[in-house]
Amino acid sequence: MARQPKITFIGAGSTVFMKNIIGDALQRPALKDAKIALMDINPERLAESEIVAGKLAKTLGSKAEITTHTNQRDALDGADFVVVAFQIGGYEPATVTDFEVPKKYGLRQTIADTLGIGGIMRGLRTVPHLWSICEDMMQVCPEAIMLQYVNPMAINTWAIAEKYPKIKQVGLCHSVQGTAGELARDLDIPYEEIRYRSAGINHMAFFLKFEHRQKDGSYRDLYPDLVRGYREGRFPKPSGWNPRCPNKVRYEMLTRLGYFVTESSEHFAEYTPYFIKEGREDLIEKFGIPLDEYPIRCVEQIAKWKDQAAEYKKADEIKVEQSKEYASSIMNSVWTGEPSVIYGNVRNNGCITSLPANCAAEVPCLVDASGIQPTYVGDLPPQLTALIRTNVNVQELTVAALVNENREHLYHAAMMDPHTAAELDLDQIWSLVDDLLTAHHDWIPEWARTA
Repeated sequence: MARQPKITFIGAGSTVFMKNIIGDALQRPALKDAKIALMDINPERLAESEIVAGKLAKTLGSKAEITTHTNQRDALDGADFVVVAFQIGGYEPATVTDFEVPKKYGLRQTIADTLGIGGIMRGLRTVPHLWSICEDMMQVCPEAIMLQYVNPMAINTWAIAEKYPKIKQVGLCHSVQGTAGELARDLDIPYEEIRYRSAGINHMAFFLKFEHRQKDGSYRDLYPDLVRGYREGRFPKPSGWNPRCPNKVRYEMLTRLGYFVTESSEHFAEYTPYFIKEGREDLIEKFGIPLDEYPIRCVEQIAKWKDQAAEYKKADEIKVEQSKEYASSIMNSVWTGEPSVIYGNVRNNGCITSLPANCAAEVPCLVDASGIQPTYVGDLPPQLTALIRTNVNVQELTVAALVNENREHLYHAAMMDPHTAAELDLDQIWSLVDDLLTAHHDWIPEWARTA
């Protein structure tokens, strides 16, 4: 009998996300009877996830062997795939702190999990624990592939590649396929008829091509339709999932750059200096920018997850639908050799020749029995490269701070952030970083703590 793959899930207390990833995997014949190791530091949430995973297996007729662990290395022992999804410090107090302290300086944010002062602090909290996973993987599953779903994705991926270059890893996000679906909806074109190619960095990649397959087999460029629809006021259509997020920022940037970015308008508004500005409430209103969106979303999601988890615990069986996450596709391709293409965050290594070789790039990747193989993109259009570099600067300095245990680089990273630099002077930036380091004292490395 062929050996079954072992899938370890670090942060399995995120019950609903675990349900999506494990549910996807158990629907694939080659993974149906996999060994599933669930790990979390919260025994209560871990127990809830164990119940849900067991019911998933029952619903799908799976013979999956499900184990639970509070010890990370035990969970990783012998793993083939390691799914990582956690948030150090949680919504409270860490996320709340990342919003409330900057507000005292007049610095407003929307999401604060990727770039900016919030992204820097989240990276400082997150990377050391990712490194601890890498250290354990080197000892007990050195050939496993890490499927990393943690923000700040680019900082995390870059930092892992710097300190643990032998770890096989990919950062996974659903922004590329999610945005393609949103645009197909605006255009009233079936998603399966769209062809696209995207490249850049996580949360700031761009569709280099966005086309519609014609009946004769040719493809038509859809960018003129998108620009025309925006200028005529038809696009974007009202949000299909969050009325607070009207998606106007990305359409505006399309008219300025010629390309559509793959992460949401609420994210993109805080990666640039153009939209959130002191005394410019007209911009907030014009582009529908949802300030403090992430804390609001967290409260809603926590309540929703709690209700969903309770329902799952009561149900005899759990309805399972395939999600749009890439994890199960990667596992299936590596395990069976059946090829697939995903968008992954990896060390650039010359894939995008206009960006630094050591940065974390988001590019199309071929996946098969040989693993995850990033594809060559070449130079991006110069305006896209220039804008992306402003974000890479912040990522690079944050990683340098972590790798070299150099607190000064945290100030430098904040200095280089486009939004922070547009709003605060140097003394304010230094003081803000100090205040955040003090507030996050319990969640950050000792070298970063203020005296």
